[in-house]
Amino acid sequence: MKRFAIAAISVLLLSWQFILSAEEKKETLRLGYFPNLTHAPALVGTSEGFFQKALGDNVKIDLKTFNAGPSLIEALFAGEIDIGYIGPNPAINGYVKSGGKALKIIAGSSSGGALFIVRNDAGINDSKDLQGKKLAAPLNDDEINKDNDLQGKRFASPQMGNTQDVALRAYIEKAGFNTVEKGGKVQVLPTQNPNILTLFLQKRVDGAWVPEPWGTRLVQEANGKIFLDERSLWPDGKFVTAHVIVSTEFLAKRPGLVKRFLAGHLAAIDFIAKNPEKARVIINNEIKRITTKPIPEDILEKSMKNIDITYDPICKSLVKSADDAFKLGYLGKIKPDLSGIYDLTILNSLLKEKGLPEIVK
Repeated sequence: MKRFAIAAISVLLLSWQFILSAEEKKETLRLGYFPNLTHAPALVGTSEGFFQKALGDNVKIDLKTFNAGPSLIEALFAGEIDIGYIGPNPAINGYVKSGGKALKIIAGSSSGGALFIVRNDAGINDSKDLQGKKLAAPLNDDEINKDNDLQGKRFASPQMGNTQDVALRAYIEKAGFNTVEKGGKVQVLPTQNPNILTLFLQKRVDGAWVPEPWGTRLVQEANGKIFLDERSLWPDGKFVTAHVIVSTEFLAKRPGLVKRFLAGHLAAIDFIAKNPEKARVIINNEIKRITTKPIPEDILEKSMKNIDITYDPICKSLVKSADDAFKLGYLGKIKPDLSGIYDLTILNSLLKEKGLPEIVK
């Protein structure tokens, strides 16, 4: 009996050693993304197992969520993530900051989904009204630390130097006006999207250039109107809102793993295209899981209509955004060379296998 017990314990220990050994052999892919509609492939890919199925059982996915592009880029610099979903301007900034060494863009995620919303009572009907005599209510000193008494319009963007901030400032300049920083009378107030909604309701900003679902929320909840859908500024209404980046080191060391991940990415996009209603439920459930706050169904449905989920990174639009960011002074004094920011080799190999047209930069 004693020998039997010892034998049983030995078998048990060997089993645990086998399990631990198998766990040690597993590769890890660290994935970063936002609980955003424009990151829908990441939300669906993780929730529905498209990534895990494509990667296989010997790969562990370590998920990390972020709320802003710069923090995701810093995580990539620090080696905390391998692949990430992110907007174009943070990717550009990360590429430039690292001297072109830290990252590559390997696929698209979404196009569109950015709106310039103005208050119905702000007296803004066309671009000449961007600078006017009808003012928003003044901000308190603890809400903004300069230029409270501007004789001009005040607009909000989600973050200094982010994709919508660049688009807003470029649009203001093309309309013939200057922002306060350049001696003009139009003020841009970078602040988080929830705060933008509050300022809108308090009539303390005249408008905002925001991503979905915030554009739709400003219309439905804060007396806003669509002044401009950013799609109207781009050829065929297409411009990159989010795409997939990878650590250059990880791509060099684990190209097979990157290919399997992108296969899951394509599967998630295909699922979203074929099952839009079901996909909306999944996306909202994931947003609720991560943020504890789901998007109201009517706002979600309208917001998704303004977004195209696509694996095409729409390269030409990124180049244009980079040109605008450089002119605004966000990318240093020397215009950066972005010729090496894309590596679409793996994406195109997968598209070729599926009989789909390859992406041309």
